[in-house]
Amino acid sequence: MYDFTSMISRRNTDSVKWDVKPNELPMWVADMDFKVAPEILDAMRQKVDFGIFGYEEPHTDYFDAVAHWYQTEHHATINRDWMFFSTGVVPTISSAVRRVTNVGDNVLVQAPVYNIFYNSIVNNGRHVLSSDLVYDQKAHQYQIDWDDLDAKLAEPLTTMMILCNPHNPIGKVWTKAELIKINQLCLKHSVTLLSDEIHGDLVFKGADYTPVFSLPNELLQNVIVCVSPSKTFNVAALHAATVIVPNEALRSKVNRGINTDELGEPNLLAIPGTIAAYTKAGDWVHELRNQIRANYEMVVKFCQANIHEIVVVPSTATYLVWIDVSQLTDDSAKLAAFIRAQTGLYLSAGDVYGGDGNHFLRMNIASPKTMVEDGLNQLQQGIKEFKATN
Repeated sequence: MYDFTSMISRRNTDSVKWDVKPNELPMWVADMDFKVAPEILDAMRQKVDFGIFGYEEPHTDYFDAVAHWYQTEHHATINRDWMFFSTGVVPTISSAVRRVTNVGDNVLVQAPVYNIFYNSIVNNGRHVLSSDLVYDQKAHQYQIDWDDLDAKLAEPLTTMMILCNPHNPIGKVWTKAELIKINQLCLKHSVTLLSDEIHGDLVFKGADYTPVFSLPNELLQNVIVCVSPSKTFNVAALHAATVIVPNEALRSKVNRGINTDELGEPNLLAIPGTIAAYTKAGDWVHELRNQIRANYEMVVKFCQANIHEIVVVPSTATYLVWIDVSQLTDDSAKLAAFIRAQTGLYLSAGDVYGGDGNHFLRMNIASPKTMVEDGLNQLQQGIKEFKATN
């Protein structure tokens, strides 16, 4: 029904992803090379055709759309009073760090993790404290070191934990039991839990993700959840997100920060785009997930058959593939730079994600099959040449 096969040129369109040399193939930053769902485009066209673009604010229809989506797609109920609008998940994280913690505090993460978390912490005068995920070299799976997490949450200066649910870059969907245990530890040590759930709609196989706001009520009083249509519907430039905070006092504090930082005013397309996405584009997302699954399985099979020196870490969510290159190098930045220079394939070096990221590359596979195939061929060639010269 929808087109996930056409290659649409994005060069010279102000795209961050495609601001590359003519011979380069970008498969790094997390946006998709698929055209937005027509239902969203129609809503945006209607808004533009209206022709008047004054100050705006979201109303009941916006928040009803968000609640409808999470009830329909994830069987999770959001109380209308818990929600407010923000211009993005990352700006919300930075604002919440400033508002909820103090300069010099520790903000805990689970490395390897989305690198921009570090910016939100360090740029605001707080300290990064990581409870690194533990990688099983034989099973190629990550687990939480619960004793380490407990000990680091217990440190007196640790006042916030930023959770990635599902986890970027490893593509892991945390179980409900794991989320309950995480927040029980946060509550034990009076730590605010901020959950970035921007990839929650992109579980392409296995059990669905559990929104943190759907946990038992006694586990919601220290929780801030950030959601957005940006990754799901490929509308990052829409700059629209919803912040969900069940506890009234905490909600007031976070919301005051959003207003102080001038992050609460939507642009002209944010409201109609979000409403259309959450109420009319569900079928597009379902087809998208099928395409991501097909691309992921193609990547796994190709690497198993043709690039024996690397291993694709098994995952069930996001369109970001985490590739173990530890048999080749402990310097992922060097390998990524070599592959890009020799073949034009632009991947993310894993070192920026912290933890054991030096042994990994991250590959964005949210593109038509033909582009992913080209990327795989270039990856194979680049690794062949890297082995020959190192």
